Amino acid sequence: MSELSITPTKIGLILPESVWLEPEHFYQATQISNQIMNETKQWQIYLNSLGLFGFEQWLTARLPEQSIQKQTHVIETCAQLQLGEFKFCVISTEHLLDEVVSIPENIIHAPELVAHFYVVLEVSEEQEEVIIRGCLRYDQLVTYCSSDRLHDGSYQLGLSVFDSEPNHLLHYYLHLEPSSIPLPVASTEKVSDKLLTYFNETRTKLSQWFQGACDEGWEIIDSMLDRETNVAFNIRQTQAGVKRAKLIDLGVQLGHQTVALLVNITEETEEKLGVLIQLHPTNGERVLPSNIKLTLFSKAGKTLQEVTSRTQDNYIQLKPFKGEAGKRFSLEISLEDTRVRENFEL
Repeated sequence: MSELSITPTKIGLILPESVWLEPEHFYQATQISNQIMNETKQWQIYLNSLGLFGFEQWLTARLPEQSIQKQTHVIETCAQLQLGEFKFCVISTEHLLDEVVSIPENIIHAPELVAHFYVVLEVSEEQEEVIIRGCLRYDQLVTYCSSDRLHDGSYQLGLSVFDSEPNHLLHYYLHLEPSSIPLPVASTEKVSDKLLTYFNETRTKLSQWFQGACDEGWEIIDSMLDRETNVAFNIRQTQAGVKRAKLIDLGVQLGHQTVALLVNITEETEEKLGVLIQLHPTNGERVLPSNIKLTLFSKAGKTLQEVTSRTQDNYIQLKPFKGEAGKRFSLEISLEDTRVRENFEL
C-alpha cells in the first residue's frame, strides 16, 4: 500500500475535539492509581488512566466495529492501547498553558513502549472531559527528539509540531499498513548471551569481602545506618559472616527513588559460601514500594528465585542459598518498567 503522509496543521482556528468522561471512568482510574503509594506518581497515573478511557471512547465512537485492546498496566510515563496492528501511546497532562509537551525519553526509545502514533491529551478533572490536543506518527516524532531538547529525561517539544486534527489518525488506520511506520524492535540476542557479556564486564566478588575488600557502592551496614537512619535491617538471620549494603537508584522515571540491597555472606565449609539477600526501603519510608520485584538469575540467565513486595512489606528476602567459590549469579530489582541488575561471583 502506498505511503500516506499528512503534515501537521498550523491553523490555530481549528477547535480541539473533546470527550466527556463518565463516572465509571473516574472510579476505574482511582482504583488503578491507588495501587501506587507515591502521591506524585499516583496523580500522573490517574491522569493517564482518564486519558486512556477518554481516547478509547473517542476511537470507539468513530470505529465502532473495530476491536480496541487496552494495556491493563498503566505506567507513569504513558498509557497504551492497540487498534488492529497499530499501537497508540497516550500522553496525558493536566494543562498545556505554555504550549510545551513533555515526552519521556523511554517511550521514544524503549522497544516495548514505542508506538505508531503518539496522542497528546489534556485531562480536565473538574470539567470531566478529555481534550485531544495533538497527535504525531512515530517516524515524524523522532525527527524532533534531538539531544538539545532533552531535559531531565524528557524531550520538550512545542505543541505546534503535533497535528491538531485527530481525524488524521483514522485516515492512517484506514489507508496505511503498520509496516509503513517502522518501529524499533528488541534485540534478538539471547538473554543468556547478554548476561554472559555483562558478567564479563563487571561483577562483585563476594569472597573478597572476608579480606576487607570493599567494592564500589557497597558499604558496611553500620556506615549506612548512620546516614540512612530509617533503614531497619532485619539482622536476626544475619548475625554471622560479612554484611554489606548498597543503595539502588530506581531511575529518573521513578523520581530517583532508592532501596537498599543487603547481602550477607557466611563461610559454610572450606568450599562453599552461604548467601542471604534482602531488599529494604530507605529515605524514611517504612515499607517498600508495592510490586517491587527481586529476582535471582543463574550465570546462564535462568530464573532461580523471585519475590515480589506486597502493599505493607517493610522488606523482602530471597531464600538463603549456598555455592562454591567462583560461582556467578545476578540479582535484578525491577519496578514498573525500570530494571537494575547487580552481578556477583562467590
